[in-house]
Amino acid sequence: MRVEDFDMFATLLKQRSGLVLTKDKAYLLESRLMPVARKWNMKGLDELASTVRTRKDEALLRDITEAMTTNESSFFRDQKPFDQFKQIVLPRLLETRAAKRSIRIWSAACSSGQEAYSLSMLLNEDAAKVAGWRIEIVGTDISAEMVERSKSGIYTQFEVQRGLPIQMLVKHFKQQGDKWQIGPNLRQMVSFKEWNLLGDLGGLGQFDVVFCRNVLIYFDQPTKTKVLEAIARQMPPDGVLYLGGAETVLGITDRFKPVDGQRGLYTLSSGPGFNTAGARAAAF
Repeated sequence: MRVEDFDMFATLLKQRSGLVLTKDKAYLLESRLMPVARKWNMKGLDELASTVRTRKDEALLRDITEAMTTNESSFFRDQKPFDQFKQIVLPRLLETRAAKRSIRIWSAACSSGQEAYSLSMLLNEDAAKVAGWRIEIVGTDISAEMVERSKSGIYTQFEVQRGLPIQMLVKHFKQQGDKWQIGPNLRQMVSFKEWNLLGDLGGLGQFDVVFCRNVLIYFDQPTKTKVLEAIARQMPPDGVLYLGGAETVLGITDRFKPVDGQRGLYTLSSGPGFNTAGARAAAF
């Protein structure tokens, strides 16, 4: 790939998705964009680059962006955040939201939906505690293809074997040929929307809990700051943010602060804080 073509594609992807590509990722760009060129009946990446320069076709630009975004996910990925949610965050929400009996949870950059459905399974396991509550889980992703996959709730044998306990598979999924579909009661708990984290988040509304895990690692620092500060505006003062284990707010934004003793868990700096000892006590 010519240097000028790499630079053009890298700039395009940075603008549209926040993804930062360095020169050593040229091989990745080539391998993922060749199928796009073939889909559009182009001879190769030279023609693809030329077309992008001369014709601003939104469908083509979308295909390029979706081809390059990473769609890696699994049920109960990394497990610790879900233990935190069940043992610490949910009991706290049940206490602080008792008056309005409503909780909204956002799974940002949800990929094929496993994180959002994992949360729905946890809440189903605590059905007695949340009976009569309005629980809304919203999953968003930049990829229209991933959003449609998430809505279907259909997963391969490989996907359901990654992190999903067998008892939950049997309880919540129905086999369809060589695939599995999550039950309609859990699908009704979750809605999925196509949304770009770099765009205006106001239309999503406010969320008590935001999962934005393993997303910031693909952004440069100014983009990380922009995204985190936009997320902060969609949270109440006592809202909770989850980041990935390799991610942090330190040196990026002062809108959030870590929860003591809880890796990957953050609250708004201007909020009331988070008493994990009290929350843990309420969980048992």
